[in-house]
Amino acid sequence: MSELRDYPSRVGHPASRRTGTFSYLPEMDETALRRQVAHLVDEGLTPAIEHVEPDRATATYWYLWKLPMFGVTDPGAIVEELQECRDANPGHHVRLIGYDNRRQTQGVSLIAYRAR
Repeated sequence: MSELRDYPSRVGHPASRRTGTFSYLPEMDETALRRQVAHLVDEGLTPAIEHVEPDRATATYWYLWKLPMFGVTDPGAIVEELQECRDANPGHHVRLIGYDNRRQTQGVSLIAYRAR
């Protein structure tokens, strides 16, 4: 049986702040990001992009980048918008949300780009 290790996270230490369970994984490359976007589209979810400063990453509200992309089914167009948001806000985390219009909730939420 493996031994459990304590992750030395501290609120006062910016490098240890995390933005969710999967934020402990390595950053996605472009291929993995495109696969995630394609899955979001295949599930019929409405993409939306949000961004925030790293010190506010645990806040409930992030800034919305433009309007949700109602009716957009081209993964390439969604990735381009993600990149535009990152380029316009280089010091921010960029998150992709997939809204489920049947359940009226978020179906997907992932950090596409971490702050540079």
